[in-house]
Amino acid sequence: MSGNRFLLDTNAITALLQGNQSLVDQLKEAEWVGISIISQLEFLANPALNEVDKVLFDSFLKRVHVLDLTQENTELIVVILQIRLKYKVKFPDAIIAGTALHLSAKLISSDGGFDNIKKLKVIKF
Repeated sequence: MSGNRFLLDTNAITALLQGNQSLVDQLKEAEWVGISIISQLEFLANPALNEVDKVLFDSFLKRVHVLDLTQENTELIVVILQIRLKYKVKFPDAIIAGTALHLSAKLISSDGGFDNIKKLKVIKF
């Protein structure tokens, strides 16, 4: 295995499900792929989704890890709060970035809002 661990931002999920071949190729060699529960909620809240999109997303969810946020995960909560307070990013972005950092995963995103978070490894597509 490659040792590559990836957390997908919401925009990466959308691009992947639309068939972005560079993302498909990059993830083929991944050791681990996950999404934050925030990305799951953001994706499903898109009013443009149709039933085919929802079925495709359900299939996608069976192939990745979905990381939820619970009060028992105090280490993750601390990381999220540090990012939110230090970098002043939107709260959902702080959760996604904190999850990637906590899991030692590279974040795949086209969102420039993550650019200033020093320790976060972001792969743009």
